[in-house]
Amino acid sequence: MAGRGYRTEAVVLRSLRLGEADRVLHLYTRDRGRIGAVAKGIRRTKSRFGARLEPLSHVEVFLHVGSGELQTVTGVELVHSHHDVREDPYRLGVGLVGLEAMLRLFSEQEANERAFAALTRFLDVADALPSRAPARSALDPLVLAFQLKLLWLSGYKPHLESCAECGADEVPLVAFGPQAGGGLCAGCSGGAVSISPGGFRALDGLLRTPLAEAGELPLGERDARETLRVITLLYEYHGGFRLRTLSA
Repeated sequence: MAGRGYRTEAVVLRSLRLGEADRVLHLYTRDRGRIGAVAKGIRRTKSRFGARLEPLSHVEVFLHVGSGELQTVTGVELVHSHHDVREDPYRLGVGLVGLEAMLRLFSEQEANERAFAALTRFLDVADALPSRAPARSALDPLVLAFQLKLLWLSGYKPHLESCAECGADEVPLVAFGPQAGGGLCAGCSGGAVSISPGGFRALDGLLRTPLAEAGELPLGERDARETLRVITLLYEYHGGFRLRTLSA
């Protein structure tokens, strides 16, 4: 593959300074999954495509594959800037949580069409979110639903149909155990995190609802916080990480 060029759709997940004028980009691409690339001269005021490669941008990018780990950006065309997400503090908070979740859960250079489609749909819906207090962005139904769907696509969908430990399906679920992979009944809940019936309904609803409709789900603060707790437990158990954007 060395010495060859190609083009693909991508979303810019992260941008890091390199030297005086360049940036290293973390991109999630439609055709090749997560890749790293250098955008040379992007920080110069006369850069041809600097403003098009900001985090959150959905682009068509032209890349050159050399002998190193990082590819080189040779051109870019804007598909969607997501300016409305970037310019509003609440929407930006939602968007940055989504980008970091994508970074941590999909770190391989392996195409996943469903993950790319979910990412672009998430950003499209985030553009239209109403502005709210920025401190509540991590509890927005859209970003909770997006993270749950990414966990699902990663193979970590929480089991909510019956007790994940004993299999009982005629008893209420009262706790969540990441080791078991889902909700637990009272008899199996020792040491697990308690979740209310509303929290389990919220988890189920967010998993079932398309992203285009997730932002409109009525979600109380307690249910949202319990959902976020489950997401955090799954990150910690399966990936060994916490999202920095959730603790900021």
